[in-house]
Amino acid sequence: MDIYLLDWANLLLRWVHVITAVAWIGASFYFVWLDNSLDPPGDEAKARGVDGELWAVHGGGFYNPQKYLVAPKSLPPKLHWFYWESYTTWLTGFALLTVVYLFNARAFLIDPTVFAWSPAAAVTGALIYLVVGWIIYDLLCRVFGQGPGADRRVAILVALYVVIATWVACHLFAGRAAFLLTGAMMATIMSANVLMVIIPGQRKVMAQMKAGLPVDPIHGKRAKQRSVHNTYFTLPVLLAMLSTHYAMLYQARQNWLVLLALMLAGVLIRQFFLLRHKEKIQWGWWIAGLVIIAAVIVWQAPRPTPAPASASAPASASAPASASAIGSASASASAAAVSTAAATGAGAGAAGPKAGSFADVRSIVDARCVLCHGSNLAQKGIRLDAPEAIARHAQGIYQQVVLGRQMPLGNSTQMTDDERARIAAWFDAGAKTAD
Repeated sequence: MDIYLLDWANLLLRWVHVITAVAWIGASFYFVWLDNSLDPPGDEAKARGVDGELWAVHGGGFYNPQKYLVAPKSLPPKLHWFYWESYTTWLTGFALLTVVYLFNARAFLIDPTVFAWSPAAAVTGALIYLVVGWIIYDLLCRVFGQGPGADRRVAILVALYVVIATWVACHLFAGRAAFLLTGAMMATIMSANVLMVIIPGQRKVMAQMKAGLPVDPIHGKRAKQRSVHNTYFTLPVLLAMLSTHYAMLYQARQNWLVLLALMLAGVLIRQFFLLRHKEKIQWGWWIAGLVIIAAVIVWQAPRPTPAPASASAPASASAPASASAIGSASASASAAAVSTAAATGAGAGAAGPKAGSFADVRSIVDARCVLCHGSNLAQKGIRLDAPEAIARHAQGIYQQVVLGRQMPLGNSTQMTDDERARIAAWFDAGAKTAD
């Protein structure tokens, strides 16, 4: 029942998180576009303090947004503030992180082959990672964010910190968790910028105006700088979050470089669109981003290797037939392949290996998983047809097969609850390859 309720919490939190993230990112993208698309105002508007305006049509209506460099002489009674989208996105994201990763630290945060520590230490480390990320970022902005060349200087320092933080995460946490925490750290910075700098600065400016005091320009400069950072963080954060669904990325040998490369591609593509808003079409940014993505695809492409000689005969015989069936989309052939796999699994289970032993788990994997993760068909670049491969992907197997029950896809090979329990027992015992 606990797992059932956690699944519901996962679903509902993810749903709200995506909805609010769409609202936050959509508003951010719109205002960046608006700010970069304003035209000089007419004389009458300029006399009212308007710095830029534009005309737009949407949904059958005409809109005339205008931007004031300072607030009008008399503030309107009703102002729309854009901050709850940011706050709600972060709160639901952190709740989702808690439900999925922190409550299952041993399975999701810890990979003993990366760094062996206790679940409590891993949870503490993850929370510290998020908090320290904001503290260091904020210090960099406050110490180096003023004076000539401040924006470029801070941008370089923040980028360097992201590189270091990504390396640290990928050398302390399991690959999937490292990618997610890197994205969560950057998302925390984005939301904290709104909560700690942008909105408070705007409130101080309004209070100074209402009191008839001179407006301190530092608040506007600081808010603008943080908003620009948020703009460039957006696509990398989305990439880091989405990449957690692709083991070919987070389980790569040098996964921190993979993540950094793809996030850099996101920054370059975002730069193209920012310039495009200003009617400066510079395809070099877009092309550079695509080149980086193509380079990662080639770099991480699975290399063909001969099937291991130690693979069991039944599994070796069934895998090619199943791969062919999947490739041809033949319903009858697929059904036959599944039946063969089920029979093989049953036979392996009856052969006598101790339940929960590596031999037992390997027989299950050969029967239920190698069909899509073998030498003939390695979905997402993952092969499970050799002992060392099973050991390397032990955590992913446990997450996908036992906790998430997402694999086999659609349970096409008819993995039983008993088999999932035996895999769980093997993982809980340390995922050893020697019985």
